[in-house]
Amino acid sequence: MSLLPIVTLPDEKTLREVSKPVASIDSHVKKLWDDMLETMYRAPGIGLAAIQVGVPQRLLVIDLAKDGEPKTPLFVANPEITWMSEQQSDYEEGCLSIPEYYEMVTRPAEIRIDYVDRQGEARTMHATGLMATCLQHEIDHLNGILFIDHISRLKRERVVKKFQKAHKLGKL
Repeated sequence: MSLLPIVTLPDEKTLREVSKPVASIDSHVKKLWDDMLETMYRAPGIGLAAIQVGVPQRLLVIDLAKDGEPKTPLFVANPEITWMSEQQSDYEEGCLSIPEYYEMVTRPAEIRIDYVDRQGEARTMHATGLMATCLQHEIDHLNGILFIDHISRLKRERVVKKFQKAHKLGKL
């Protein structure tokens, strides 16, 4: 496994790209998943979409295990949200592509997704709580949407300008 560079703001061109479906789960996809997982753990984070490492494919990894707990990675290809609850929940979200910035985001409290697992099998998952939030966050990435798109325009513009300025000053 190897670490991959994480794409960060101000590179919105890459982060806004809509990812393409994966045709099959082959050795290249599995290696990318493994590299993404290692990259996510090292960052550290709880989720990572392939577009965040510059690969516009509908792939993501998630692991909600806390420090000291056994790792429980989830490998997801071609996820599609098929149902969302009307009930909403708020979580303070962050993103490896927008480092050290956190904001409260409201999303559906429960979702159901269809996806393909690491063995190439079609699966359905019902998710609640942090897993539902994390899946929505990562699926948004695959659709060219960032979590800052769910906050006020003023806050979003402020954080984008902050990252543009840091990039110009060579701090990113």
